Amino acid sequence: MNVFTVIRSQVIEAIEAEVADGGLPSDLKLDAITAEPPRDASHGDISTNAAMVLAKPAKMKPRDVAEKIVGRLLNADGIVSADIAGPGFINMQLKPSVWQGVVSDVLNAGIAYGDSELGDQTPVNVEYVSANPTGPLHVGHARGAVFGDALAALLAKAGYAVTKEFYVNDAGAQVDSLARALHFRYLEALGKKSAEDFAAAAEAGEVEYAGDYLKDAAGVLADRDGDKWADLSEQEWLVPLREFAIASMMDMIRADLAALGIAQDVFTSERALVDAGQVDRAIADLEKDGLVYTGVLEPPKSKKLDDWEPRPQLLFKASEFGDDIDRPFKKSDGSWTYFASDVAYHRDKFDRGFTEMIDVWGADHGGYVKRMQAGVKALSADKGSLDVKICQLVKLFDNGEPVTMSKRAGKFVTLRDLIDAVGKDVVRFIMLTRKNDAPLDFDFAKVTEKSRDNPVFYVQYAHARIHSVFRHAAEVLPGQDLSDDALASADLSQCSDTDELAMMRSVASWPRTIDAAAVAHEPHRIAFYLYDLAAQLHALWNRGNDDAEMRFLLPDQPERSLARLALVRSVAVVIASGLDVFGVEPVKEMR
Repeated sequence: MNVFTVIRSQVIEAIEAEVADGGLPSDLKLDAITAEPPRDASHGDISTNAAMVLAKPAKMKPRDVAEKIVGRLLNADGIVSADIAGPGFINMQLKPSVWQGVVSDVLNAGIAYGDSELGDQTPVNVEYVSANPTGPLHVGHARGAVFGDALAALLAKAGYAVTKEFYVNDAGAQVDSLARALHFRYLEALGKKSAEDFAAAAEAGEVEYAGDYLKDAAGVLADRDGDKWADLSEQEWLVPLREFAIASMMDMIRADLAALGIAQDVFTSERALVDAGQVDRAIADLEKDGLVYTGVLEPPKSKKLDDWEPRPQLLFKASEFGDDIDRPFKKSDGSWTYFASDVAYHRDKFDRGFTEMIDVWGADHGGYVKRMQAGVKALSADKGSLDVKICQLVKLFDNGEPVTMSKRAGKFVTLRDLIDAVGKDVVRFIMLTRKNDAPLDFDFAKVTEKSRDNPVFYVQYAHARIHSVFRHAAEVLPGQDLSDDALASADLSQCSDTDELAMMRSVASWPRTIDAAAVAHEPHRIAFYLYDLAAQLHALWNRGNDDAEMRFLLPDQPERSLARLALVRSVAVVIASGLDVFGVEPVKEMR
C-alpha cells in the first residue's frame, strides 16, 4: 500500500463530496493535487496543496477552500487531525495504526513492495553504454552503464515495459582504423612484424588503436586463418577484418558488461541500418514534410571568419523544433553525418513502438542533445519524446593520485580492472550516489572503508545487522516462527516509540520514492533514501545499546520482540528491494 496515494484519494473524495453538496464548483481539475511529507516533520505526517491548487478556479481564498476540505478529512479513515497552515496548506496527522499496518504490507509483499502501476506498461526504450566497438570498456563507461541499467530497473519497478538497448557504432571511420590496427597485430602474431614495428607505427600515427587488447583477437585470427590475409591488399582484407574486429570487441564489451551484472535486450548495428537504406528513408520522409533544404550555415562562433569556408549543405530544420540552428545531414564528401544516422536510428526505435525514449550519454555529447530531440520530434510528428541523460566524468584516484585514461593510446583503467579491485556491487552502488550530471570522485580507499562515510558499506551493514538480529532471535525465542508470514501478524501496536514510528514512516515512503525517482529519471534518489533508512536502523540499534528497553529482543517480552522483529525485517525487505533496483546483492553477513 502507498499511504500517500491513499491519503491523496481521501483528499479528492473530500473535495468531490464538497462539490456534490454545492460548496465547491463542479468543473475543478484535481490532477495537480499532491499528498506528501511536509518539509518540517513537526507540521504533521502528510501535507496537501489541494486548497492552493483549487483556490483560483474556485474563485475563493485558499484558506476558505481549506476549511471546507478539513472538515471532511477529520472523518476520513486513519486521519487524527487536519490543520490549515500558512496561506492554505493542509497538514494531517495519521493514526499510528496506519504506519504500523505498512509493516505487514511489506512483509506480505516481499521485495515486490514498492512495485507500482505508474507506467501502465508504457513501452520505454533505454539506450546506454553504446561505446564504439574499438576496445574494452573503461572506467568512463562504467557510470553510464550502471546509471542506464539502474534507470531501466527503476522504470520496470514503476510499471513501465522497458527495453534495454545498446547501439553499436560500427559504420564510422573508427572501425576501419580498428581493422588496420588488428591487421598489424595479426602480422605481429604471424612473426611478420615485431612489437617494435608496431610501436613505431603507433608513434608515427599509422596505427590509431595501439592497446594490447587487440593481441588476443589477432592471435585468434592467426590461429583460424593462418597467413590468409598477410599478403593481400588493404582493399581485400579491410571488410572481413573489420567485421572480425567488431565481433571480437563486442564479445569483449558484452563480457565486461556481464561482469558488471548488465545484460541488454537489444544490440542495434548502425551499419545494418545504413545498409538497409533506413537513413535514406528517414531523410526522404523529412524532405516530404518540407523539413530538409540545401543552404549555407552561418560560421560557428568557435571558428575564425578567415578559417570558414561557406558551402551549400543538406540541412535539417532543427531550429523549428527547439534547436539553436539548423543541422547538416551530409558531410563535404557527400556521406551521411553521424547526426543523419542517429536520426534514422531513433526513427527505427519509434517504428518499433517506442514513443518514450531515454538515451544515456557521456559528458562530451552535451552539445548534441537539442538536435537529437529536434530530430525525434520531427520524425515522430511530435508523438515521440527523447530524454537524454548526460553522465558527467568519473575521476579515479589510486592512492590519492589521479589515474589518467586514454583509450586510443591503450593506456587506461578498464572497467574490468575496477570490478576486480573493489567488486561489482561497490562499483554499481557508488556510481549511483551522485546525480548523473554531477562529477563523481571514485576513491579506492573511501569505497572500501568500513564507515558511515562509505554509503555502500553503511547500507549493506544495516541489512547484515538485521540478519544478525534474526540469528540471535532463534536463540532467544526458541521454536518461534520467525517467517515473514508469521511476523506479518505481529501486534505492531507494541512499536509505539517515536523513533519506531519514524522508521515506519520511512518504510512507507518507499513506494512514493520509487514513483518520484521514476518520473524524474533519477535513480540516485534511491541511494539517498537507502542511506537515510540505514541511518535510522543504526540509530535505533545504538539506542538499544544505551537503553535495554529499546533492544530489538526482549526475552521477557515476546510480543514486543516479535513486533520489533517485524519492524526491522520490513526495513531489511525494503533495503533488499532498493538494492535489487541497483543490481546489488544484499549481504547477510559482513566480513
